[in-house]
Formats: sequence, C-alpha cells, structure tokens
Amino acid sequence: MSILLGILTAVVLAAVILAGILSLPFAAGFLLARLVQALVPLYVLAWFVLHGRRCGKGWERLEGVRYAHRGLHGGPAAPENSLAAFDRAVQRGYGAELDVHLTADGRLAVIHDADLFRLCGRHGMVEEMTAAELSQVRLEGTEQAIPFLEEVLALFQGKAPLVVELKSAGGNHAALAEKTMECLDRFPIDYCVESFDPRVLVWLRRKRPEVLRGQLTQNFLKRPEGLSLWNRLALTNLFYNFAARPDFVACRFDDRNLPAVRLCRWMGVRSACWTIRTPEELRTAERERSLPIFECFDPKEEVC
Repeated sequence: MSILLGILTAVVLAAVILAGILSLPFAAGFLLARLVQALVPLYVLAWFVLHGRRCGKGWERLEGVRYAHRGLHGGPAAPENSLAAFDRAVQRGYGAELDVHLTADGRLAVIHDADLFRLCGRHGMVEEMTAAELSQVRLEGTEQAIPFLEEVLALFQGKAPLVVELKSAGGNHAALAEKTMECLDRFPIDYCVESFDPRVLVWLRRKRPEVLRGQLTQNFLKRPEGLSLWNRLALTNLFYNFAARPDFVACRFDDRNLPAVRLCRWMGVRSACWTIRTPEELRTAERERSLPIFECFDPKEEVC
C-alpha cells in the first residue's frame, strides 16, 4: 500500500511539474502583455514630454566643428568672452560659444556673469547698466573691454559657426531673444541659440521657428543655482521640452548620462556637451556626435 501511495505521489508531482513547464509560455505571455500595457503609456508620456524637433534645418553646418567655450581664452591677453579670445578662436579654425545679456538701454553685451565682480573686480549688474557704462569696464585687469554681439559676429561671419547662449534676467526673455535675432540677421553666419530659460526657446519656436534652438541643462539637484525645487527638478529632467521642443539638448559633459538626456538622445534629439577639458572628453563627445564645447586646452595642441 505504501509503495502504491509513493508511486501515486510521484505521478502527481510529475504531472504538476509538467503542467507548470507547459504553462510557462502562457504565463510569460500573460505577464509580458501586462508589462507592455503598463510601459506603453509611460513611453508615450515620456515621448510627449521629452521629444524635441528632429527636422530643424542647418545642423549639418554646425557638425564637425569644435567650439571654444567663451572664446579661446587664457593668459593675460585674452580673458573669457573678450574680442581677443574670439579672434584667437577664429585664427585657430574653431567656432565659439558665447553668452549674451541685454543691457538697460537695449544693447547686447557678451559676458557670462550678470554681476561684473568676478571678471571686472567691481559690482554692477549688466542688465542695470547702459552700453556706455559697460564700455568703461575692463576684463580681468586687461585692456580688453566687454564686447557687444555685433562686434563678435563681425569676426566670425563667413568663417566659423557660433553657439549663442541667451542669459535672460528679470523677465526680459522675449526682448532678449528678439534683439538677438535682429542682430544675427545682419550677418552671414551659421549659428544655433541655446538657453537655460525655456521661455526663450518657446519664443523662438513661435516667432523664429527656422532657428535651431537648444535647451541647456545640468544636474540642478547637485547644483541648485538658487532655483526653486520645482525648477531644479524640471530643468534637470527636461520637463519644459513639451513646450520648447528643442532641436538639441546641451549639458555638462559629466551630466550627459542623466536619464532625461539619454532618453532625448535615444529619441533622436541632437546634443551638445560643455565644458570639455581634456582631449579624451573631446573624443568621447565627438564619438557620441555631440557638438563639443571645449575649454582649458587647445585641441590642436592637446595640452591642457
């Protein structure tokens, strides 16, 4: 009797195991279907929020060029964002990245910081000063003055492209974008426009859709930059892309693997990387087909 019971038990266990094996494809199919049902809406949502414009014309004229961050600056003769630094970039065959602020009287000053103290040794906000007042200021103790956008464009026209960053302040994004476009229209030059402020990109999307526009980002959770928690989250994760629809995303080289940036690249959105400080980083960015914005070394010399 015990032998018969053992045989029956073995047969039942074998049947259960066999049934489990045979049902695996059906169970896996069921689970896969449920997984797809859950992931598809998430993918659609991510696509709607993050995807940019992939048909913007002119990108091919920007590729294959290396861009000197704030000009090819360095040493006592060529401070950042100076005409001397931009002239050095042109002479070495590079494009350049530059920063534009709107002055109190509507001129376009090329300087990175809104506060003059770091570069000029005196306090003063660019947006609160006139062009005449800024013209009296010198960069890093040199004879180099703060240039205006038309002066820089004159150096690059017909020679090399530019990455133009718009630095908005105090709600002047529309005026800044409009003035910059009016200035750029006067020069035969290839360029793209980028900004941390998505309102600049929204203005370009509505008013100047032919212009290549880029959303700047970085890990604002590590670098708060005085922003609110919402803006830190939104700019890090590119939530404003749904309205800005950028042609490219520009990020710190160290932040290029942020999930939102990687998703954008996967969706076909182009990219730029700043600030690249070694030949190895430069080669990585170019291998990833990002516009490379470099600083601290001359790629033709590869000496930092």
